[in-house]
Amino acid sequence: MDIGHKVKQLRLQNGLTLEELASRCELTKGFLSQLERNLTSPSIATLYDILEALGTSLCDFFKETKAEKVVFQKKDFFVDEREGYTVNWIVPNSQKNEMEPILVELQPGQKTFEVSPNNGEEFGYVLEGRITLVNSNTEYTVKKGETFYLTGKNFHYIKNDKKTIAKVIWISTPPLF
Repeated sequence: MDIGHKVKQLRLQNGLTLEELASRCELTKGFLSQLERNLTSPSIATLYDILEALGTSLCDFFKETKAEKVVFQKKDFFVDEREGYTVNWIVPNSQKNEMEPILVELQPGQKTFEVSPNNGEEFGYVLEGRITLVNSNTEYTVKKGETFYLTGKNFHYIKNDKKTIAKVIWISTPPLF
């Protein structure tokens, strides 16, 4: 762990100059400068005083946080073959997140499962083909390049009445697939 860099980051986040931090923890500006450049190491007691002045604790300071994965590649996707369609989870483990983006590949003449009423919201973007969105008893045609947005208050699903495959990016919150 780069203690000096982390102390400097905390100092800057708190909007403090070296002089202000030095005054708060009764150290010299020169010592803190050397610490931030990893030219010296503080004792545990000194580090405790510095962190207290920065509004944090030893425990929080040394807590390692796992880097959040931001970019996903095709090899990261999870594919689920279902009857008549395929669901690609394009963000791995998204069921634990607040929203769930998936890629649905719908074969000709097939439909997804019927989504039960819920408190969520859903958005879809048709990448290829044309689908029919069935929301309660109303049907909507959604073509390539078009989108749909709905709340989960009604039973709904999508179907592909055409002779070519349809691909839809479908995002729901909370996750439902």
